[in-house]
Amino acid sequence: MKCGGGRGRAEPDNVIRPAFHCKFCGVNGINYPVNYWIGAFMDAASPKHLMRDWITAESETAVRPATPELDVAAKIAELQRTIEAVIRGKAETVKYAIVTLFAKGHLLIEDVPGIGKTTLASALARALDLSIQRIQFTSDLLPSDVIGLSIFNQQTGDFEWKPGPIFASIVVADEINRATPKTQSALLEAMAEEQVTVDGVSRPLPLPFMVVATQNPSEHHGTYPLPESQLDRFMLRLQMGYPSLEDERQILRDRAEANPIEAVRPVLSQADVLEFQARVTTVRMDDALVDYLLQIVDSTRRSELLELGVSPRGALALFRSAQALALVEGRDYCIADDIKRLVLPCFAHRVIANSRSANLRNRTREAESALQEILQKTAVPL
Repeated sequence: MKCGGGRGRAEPDNVIRPAFHCKFCGVNGINYPVNYWIGAFMDAASPKHLMRDWITAESETAVRPATPELDVAAKIAELQRTIEAVIRGKAETVKYAIVTLFAKGHLLIEDVPGIGKTTLASALARALDLSIQRIQFTSDLLPSDVIGLSIFNQQTGDFEWKPGPIFASIVVADEINRATPKTQSALLEAMAEEQVTVDGVSRPLPLPFMVVATQNPSEHHGTYPLPESQLDRFMLRLQMGYPSLEDERQILRDRAEANPIEAVRPVLSQADVLEFQARVTTVRMDDALVDYLLQIVDSTRRSELLELGVSPRGALALFRSAQALALVEGRDYCIADDIKRLVLPCFAHRVIANSRSANLRNRTREAESALQEILQKTAVPL
């Protein structure tokens, strides 16, 4: 039997054809009519061959493509249910945490100790099939402990780069205001540009990238308040608040035998998260809503109740988070209520109230009160 030109065909030995070198199997074979080779080329270019070539060409570490028919509503609902099984009675807070993720922002969770700040951050991280790192910020933490450093290898005579915990998709920065300003500033480049520069070399961070930070506003001993420049890097600031009696009873029941966070399993893959982030940018916002948003921003800069208004970065954060909120709620367009609901979590930590109070919680309440007054005075587009 002789080679069949790549199609697996064979002919009896008594069939005589001109000899040639087969480009398909690499051996000396026999010649065939033109229409035979057309069929061979069609087989070689079939979807089966193309799929095989794609599989072998892709590396094992490549990002898997998202499901073409991704059910947005079902995926988001499952993600919310997974987190709410751990964080009881805080559906709105959980929703805003997901909004921050899809809007490519960073989240600051601020409240008194023991309220569930770190638990929310951990539950969000565990519900995503992404790399996770948790950093406990303390006064003796160094910038190199966060971003990494180059260590001299005596055997090779070269400096080897040792990445820090910042090189993860979800970074939980617990009690961030306990670190010194020098260590806090190590996060600035990572949060703004999704990269870290050490020794003149810029190293990209994995995508998606999100910092979920927690801080306690009522404790001053051993803390360093975040400067305005770093607060502005956080898209939303959320406050947990105490649970209701019924929710707290459920919390006790849930933890009677085991911690429910241990049962959290990934709901979204890396490709799914990137797909959601891309879809957020396609959500429509009418020009009238953009003007409404800008009127609110401009009012914060002219208000006598505020010493510092909202920056252009803050305006962009509200714009993008409103798009993400519309997507999370199953819409491909924004409404005025999206903007109104997000003004406080998006702007309250960016503005500075005209107040002599040194207490952070009092100044936060005054800033929120000023924003509420601006919202009441700004006409809502019809």
